[in-house]
Amino acid sequence: MNRTLIDHVRIVNDGTTREGSVVIEGEQIAEVLAPSETPVQPCDTTIDGNGACLLPGVIDDHVHFRDPGLTQKADMESESRAAAAGGVTSFMDMPNTVPQTTTLEALEAKFADAARQSRVNYSFYFGATNTNAPLLHELDKNRVCGVKLFMGSSTGNMLVDRMDVLRTIFAESGLPIVAHCEDQTIIAENTRHYKDLYGDDPDVKFHPLIRSAEACYRSSALAVRLAHETGARLHIAHISTARELKLLEAAPLEQKRITAEACIAHLYFTENDYATLGTRIKCNPSIKTAADRDALRHALTNGKIDVIATDHAPHLLKDKEGGALKATSGMPMLQFSLVTMLELADQGVLTIEQVVEKMCHAPASLFGIERRGYIRPGYQADLVMVRPDSPWTVSRDNILSKCGWSPMEGHTYSWQVERTFVNGHQVYELGRVDDSCRGQALTFNRN
Repeated sequence: MNRTLIDHVRIVNDGTTREGSVVIEGEQIAEVLAPSETPVQPCDTTIDGNGACLLPGVIDDHVHFRDPGLTQKADMESESRAAAAGGVTSFMDMPNTVPQTTTLEALEAKFADAARQSRVNYSFYFGATNTNAPLLHELDKNRVCGVKLFMGSSTGNMLVDRMDVLRTIFAESGLPIVAHCEDQTIIAENTRHYKDLYGDDPDVKFHPLIRSAEACYRSSALAVRLAHETGARLHIAHISTARELKLLEAAPLEQKRITAEACIAHLYFTENDYATLGTRIKCNPSIKTAADRDALRHALTNGKIDVIATDHAPHLLKDKEGGALKATSGMPMLQFSLVTMLELADQGVLTIEQVVEKMCHAPASLFGIERRGYIRPGYQADLVMVRPDSPWTVSRDNILSKCGWSPMEGHTYSWQVERTFVNGHQVYELGRVDDSCRGQALTFNRN
């Protein structure tokens, strides 16, 4: 079995950063060594990290790869290549595709598609609707990452707005419920108001007033109440407001039944950025005030926000034309999520150890992913080597997402992803993706 030594690296793992080396044997991590230690057996290959940081591969619990049915925007192949380039070794894909992942047949088709195409590891959410709750009992809890629930707002016909169905889903899911929380009644009222004032398609700057903080809070509060009443395992997706944080407990992850995710867009941008980036940063929930962004950043360090994800949602640029109502919502961020968070670490928003906790350890622990998310002997060798002080600029030439654009175009990062390993295989090195690599289906320990 091939053995690879990754030497002279700073290993960021389990809350510490220390110099050392890692031995990969086949698909797994065989040894984690201090500088004074040598491998127990000879290695076939040695990679000199020359002082780079070695992290567990990022696990993104919230992506939209658009496959099947919307593959003019993105597909499993293109977006998994972008993931590898960004140090993301595992993803969990959302169900609002065409067809929607709301039947067992559609779910199985996605797994089969990923096995053929994905360069990194994968799992898929099952989408809850007003009519498919009986299928929840048939889901394989060791294979399906969770149930996606659109509470109050949906981009398709996946809105679950019947209280009896909501209670059934919360009471009987048996899987983590990942909820998109925006109140549709409030959004509809705001839409009418701003259309009366500014016409059929108000400027994008009104997007955070239409999809308002109150709409988010009202829906999140309902989700939290139902979780308390039923004992459900609730994970609130893309928290975007300071007020929603009041619904959450500041506690270690292992003590929680209700957890929360923050996305890169809400941690990085504010409503002031609409003036320069326009609809390129239009997403649902909307990007809101600087005070909201700063509260979310603080929540990364006080125990209220558990996971950092992307809500990676590619669209063609022509789909982004228009204003607050006509332009589609969503942006591609997967390739740049890790380097963006490392930039925030350089700015003192959080530490590099906390970046690893929120992007690697916590997703693995929260969803019960088996043998991933940490640099430990016996774990799958999902690793990313990143180097500080290596400036590079985002351009159309280095964007791997199929849509071909990013809100980060023109931005210069000081951190660079040099190598990404998936199940011990080097899938990415400095701009080159090994297209022979295929990821594996994630497995979950929920017995």
